[in-house]
Amino acid sequence: MELFKKKKTAGEPERTGLPRHIAIIMDGNGRWAKKRGLPRTAGHAAGAENFRKIARYCRDVGIEYLTVYAFSTENWSRPDDEVNAILGILENYLEEAMERMRKENIRVKFFGNPARLSPKIQELIKKADEISRDITGCQVNVCFNYGARDEMVRAMQTYAEEVKAGRANDITEADVNRYLYSADIPDPDLIIRPGGECRLSNFLLWQCAYAEFYFCDTYWPDFDEAELDKALEAFSGRQRRFGKVK
Repeated sequence: MELFKKKKTAGEPERTGLPRHIAIIMDGNGRWAKKRGLPRTAGHAAGAENFRKIARYCRDVGIEYLTVYAFSTENWSRPDDEVNAILGILENYLEEAMERMRKENIRVKFFGNPARLSPKIQELIKKADEISRDITGCQVNVCFNYGARDEMVRAMQTYAEEVKAGRANDITEADVNRYLYSADIPDPDLIIRPGGECRLSNFLLWQCAYAEFYFCDTYWPDFDEAELDKALEAFSGRQRRFGKVK
């Protein structure tokens, strides 16, 4: 990607630079399929393949962290055939990751409550986490059975248990971060939502405090490298002040 390799010319605003952490709400799979006369499950399959492609591209251009919203705590209310298809896609991806993570130098982490998932998927998640410890490349966080409000409730429950056990007292922002799924990684610099909607849908509500947002109409299966470049270019022109005056 050439955008961030260019030198600033005289009079050009200072570029923000390449984000360390991108988060993406992978939206529009079902509508992409409907537009083509296909079942919604075909849209999820196409979206999963695009996720693989975008993850590799993020690694190649130097993004350190990519977090994707794959399945929310509310998505269980969808038709059973659609939910089962998405669960199958997750299982296939994790099985593939077992063999490809080291080769592709991509770490895979799981954000969400795995308790409702099958024992096989839970075991694959554990194995992916173990393999990731030896990998130094781009970290891909897959949010599955994830909801930001649920994440914060679980964080406060953990904090309350530590207080009860005498291991914690007054809570700070740093403490809250420590109890979240995203502990030890930076907050997202840029949150992208393709698919035409302009809302967060219960995604990273704590972590998004100073994120930049980018919305577009392109459905997720069609959100290719060129579309990501557009988002990165828009980000590069933003002035991030974090409440300060520049």
